[in-house]
Amino acid sequence: MQLNLAVFVSGRGSNFQALLEAIASGKLHAKIAVLISDRSEAGALQFAQYAKIPTEVLACRDEEKYEHTLRLALHKREANFIVLAGYLRKIPSSIIRAFHGRIINIHPALLPSFGGKGMYGSHVHQAVLDYGCKVSGATVHFVEEEYDTGAPILQRCIPVLDDDTSETLAARVLQVEHQLLPEALQLFAEERIELEERSVRII
Repeated sequence: MQLNLAVFVSGRGSNFQALLEAIASGKLHAKIAVLISDRSEAGALQFAQYAKIPTEVLACRDEEKYEHTLRLALHKREANFIVLAGYLRKIPSSIIRAFHGRIINIHPALLPSFGGKGMYGSHVHQAVLDYGCKVSGATVHFVEEEYDTGAPILQRCIPVLDDDTSETLAARVLQVEHQLLPEALQLFAEERIELEERSVRII
């Protein structure tokens, strides 16, 4: 499958950079058709401009306009697969339905634990530490209409260390994210993912 990716980012875009590096090294057979952000100050936009990748900033608050503009952006760039890589705004249900089985997210914890609304960034890692977990990690999962409820595709664990802070844990989980997201997308490029209800098989 030829992946024409629309990558959605709200922040600095380290996972976006990891995808660029994986493509450049030949580990990921895909093209990034467009970078979409809901924040004009997102650092990822600068990386995209440097890499000569088209960008779209969708900062409007009106939900109908947001949905319409998003749909046009995806159509214009001929995107056939959506990657949420640190995107904080909810994706409209109509887009999720249109891209069913072709929209994934990277989450900095082992879902279904520490997921849902408000569980992003340092909030996730602090919650892991507050609970006293011995392991954490990252999850690549399909996107459904509710936050972090789609079937997991790939997960990878790391130990939580006795002296971890939310910052040190986040840094180590992020290294796993940078490995896991390109790996998951390459499985799609090789057509090795099968989804049946909540069961994901790698063939």
